[in-house]
Amino acid sequence: MAEVLTEQHVPENVPEAVAEAPKKGRKGKRASAPRPNLSHPSYYLNRELSWLEFDRRVLGEALDPSLPLLERVRFLSIFASNLDEFFMVRVSGLRRQLETGVVSRPPDGMSPVEQLTAIRERLMPMREALIECWRTDLQPKLREAGIDVLEWGELKGKQKKAMRKVFAREIFPTLTPLAFDPGHPFPHISNLSINLAVVVRDPVHGERFARLKVPGTFPRLLRIPGDDEAGRLGLEGDASARFVWIEEVVAANLDLLFPGLEVVAAHPFRVTRDADVEIEEDEAADLLTAMAEVVGQRHFGSAVRLEIEERTPVRIRNILVGNLGLSPYQVFATKSPIGRADLVQLAGLDRPDLKFPAATPVVQGALTAESGPFDAIRRRDFALYHPYDSFAPVVAFVEAAARDPDVLAIKQTLYRTGPNSPIVKALMEARENGKQVSALVELKARFDEENNIEWARALDSAGVHVVYGVLGLKTHAKVCLVVRRERDGIRRYVHLATGNYNPATARAYSDVGFFTADEELAEDVSDFFNALTGYSRKERYRKLLVAPGRMREELLERIEREAERHRRHGDGYLAFKMNALVDKACIKALYRASQAGVTIDLQVRGVCCLRPGVPRVSETITVSSIVGRFLEHARLYYFRNGGDEELLAGSADLMPRNLDGRVEVLFPIESPALRAALRDGILFAQQRDSVKGWRLLPDGSYQKVVPKEGEKPFSSQEWLLRQGGSWRLEE
Repeated sequence: MAEVLTEQHVPENVPEAVAEAPKKGRKGKRASAPRPNLSHPSYYLNRELSWLEFDRRVLGEALDPSLPLLERVRFLSIFASNLDEFFMVRVSGLRRQLETGVVSRPPDGMSPVEQLTAIRERLMPMREALIECWRTDLQPKLREAGIDVLEWGELKGKQKKAMRKVFAREIFPTLTPLAFDPGHPFPHISNLSINLAVVVRDPVHGERFARLKVPGTFPRLLRIPGDDEAGRLGLEGDASARFVWIEEVVAANLDLLFPGLEVVAAHPFRVTRDADVEIEEDEAADLLTAMAEVVGQRHFGSAVRLEIEERTPVRIRNILVGNLGLSPYQVFATKSPIGRADLVQLAGLDRPDLKFPAATPVVQGALTAESGPFDAIRRRDFALYHPYDSFAPVVAFVEAAARDPDVLAIKQTLYRTGPNSPIVKALMEARENGKQVSALVELKARFDEENNIEWARALDSAGVHVVYGVLGLKTHAKVCLVVRRERDGIRRYVHLATGNYNPATARAYSDVGFFTADEELAEDVSDFFNALTGYSRKERYRKLLVAPGRMREELLERIEREAERHRRHGDGYLAFKMNALVDKACIKALYRASQAGVTIDLQVRGVCCLRPGVPRVSETITVSSIVGRFLEHARLYYFRNGGDEELLAGSADLMPRNLDGRVEVLFPIESPALRAALRDGILFAQQRDSVKGWRLLPDGSYQKVVPKEGEKPFSSQEWLLRQGGSWRLEE
């Protein structure tokens, strides 16, 4: 087995003295050692700091010299984008607590002020690593590879003239400088936009300040035309190319925008705003219209972060800080450029030599045969593991249902579908073919609201029965039901999944999909849709675990069952894979199972609030995380149960928001062959990962896992790519 680079250690703030009082014996002697108080804050890691630890692991991929160059750039942009979301959602929430005085302390007990202080301390070294990675490592290596990202001062005379022509012809007509003086109020700065703080000198009135927004309708990186080119914007052109940041082009040509004035300076800046939109659903007469209005307000949320170039004078900084209502700790000065998430544009270059080798997913032919998927699914269950298995059978399933004359109805949940969705088009085609079609479109899918609003309107126009979800909840479950008339009567076919109905993310996210015609499971899915589209308080299902309702309770019962099994037979074992572990009740249940001696292997990609390896609390628990080429997104919950194994898959992480505030579904994998394949090919294989694996230590830090002496490095993602479809056990 692989090992961690450093020894695990118990942090000083997890004392064994934090305990419940032990019972006394007949003569007043202590009958047993004190039992740790599992509710004590010291046994829980802070959610926000754990999020940043995940971002640190993403940054680690950008720093890894063994990765292809443009993949490293992509990871750097993902890291920067993750930080943008962190400030828009998590930091803004902490700021809101401070402003309103309504404080919700997490299980670890940290106050909002303590969390904000710790976030900045944790974040600053990571930002420095980001800056240095780009300036001293990636940028020079890109230049060697023929991809040059230049500053304006590095351009030659001919290049500057060419870019000035591009500016005058393409960019200049779109610009609107906004003055700031006693006669002009401070302009609104939209969320994540690139801006210039411009100082000009008027011969009569002296220095003046203006804000200039760089339009987001152009690529952030402008291609510098060669000697034989007229000049084009964007990334098109030869594999070898030179680029310059658009704000530098604008700043260098401001004389065209301010004729008769002296341009003293132009300093780029960027504002991050609270983007966690909220809506009072019970007061909205039309949820679709209300959601569209709320999403439009995202650019107007409270400012939570100001990014400026480190050379920005104090006077300009004070103007921005004062008018944005920020505190000094919310200002982040950096070397140019700001907003490095836009480096993702470079990943669009046609340079396969600088990227991961192309991956060809396996297509399960039985599901895409000309005869359609229904005969195959009627004979047996199928499991897919994307992106190693193609998403094509999922699209084919819905398309076949849309065109099959024997199909009577299709019901489906849609959370994140992406643009040009073939799934949505198939649902509209099904309605055109006279089938009953119901689609639950979740309008509150964060940062996908606009896409979903557009699709909801298109589906509604096509005659599809569109439902916008359950009042007060997000519908996060991934479920599709097809009702078909066959010789022996009505039969229902079901697709359930851990990931979204989105072909694009199915190529980048690892997710499990499942096809079945099991009658009891299909009846559960019918009941589930009836609860979504009508009125129902149904909580108990035959085979499904559904949230909100009994999902948490049923999971806790299974964990306790494993603990009781271990007390009697000594063979208790749990293996869970999820995106996040935050729910206190679930963590306490895992602690109790560990205290009973159950071996517990947790794979938590992102946030984890459980402390593993704490004496007498979590000694038998390991927590690992894989960050690699594909985003680990599947949720699997395995219970050995004395050999009568149980494996649940689905959409739910162990978080209060999933178990209490979302509609979620976990479904059983009952086929022994499929269960063994998913158990061995995913859960057990990923526990062995010594290339992309990280291990959580008791103090909340992560250490890279490395092979033991004599062992070959093992990457579970690369192994699955090499195995193709052969890792599956066939029935």
